[in-house]
Amino acid sequence: MSYRIGSGVDFHQLQKGRELWIGGVHIPFKKGALGHSDADVLLHAICDALLGALALGDIGVHFPNSSEEFKNIQSILLLQRTMDLVKQKGYSVVNIDTTICLEEPKLKQYTSEMRKIIAVATRVSENDVSIKATTTEEMGFIGKGKGIMAYATALLQKV
Repeated sequence: MSYRIGSGVDFHQLQKGRELWIGGVHIPFKKGALGHSDADVLLHAICDALLGALALGDIGVHFPNSSEEFKNIQSILLLQRTMDLVKQKGYSVVNIDTTICLEEPKLKQYTSEMRKIIAVATRVSENDVSIKATTTEEMGFIGKGKGIMAYATALLQKV
């Protein structure tokens, strides 16, 4: 069986007046991520990991921020479209491992719902989706509450 591994990373500024979406979950908070879409940093990193595993470029190639089609789009739709590409190439997801970096809010109460949403979209079990969250101990733009970032790794297998 043929396996492919990919990694993804995404960054967004945090800004008042925006909603905060992480892993397909709306999180009540005083700031949200700034972006062309809903700016879901976790789903964007996962898309990049999946696309990278198959050498298909990155999220900007497939869903450019210059396109009105993707203005304010929910990132779960981008993940679903990315999975269509994975399927077209004859692969399926084995597992996904992620890390979200932000100072606040704390995400522990939301990660179970995020795992469910991502598992459905990527056609795997919740046990195949890992979500971890960490702070930067008040260092850098994340530690100062100015931004958020996420890393993702995805393992694919040939069907």
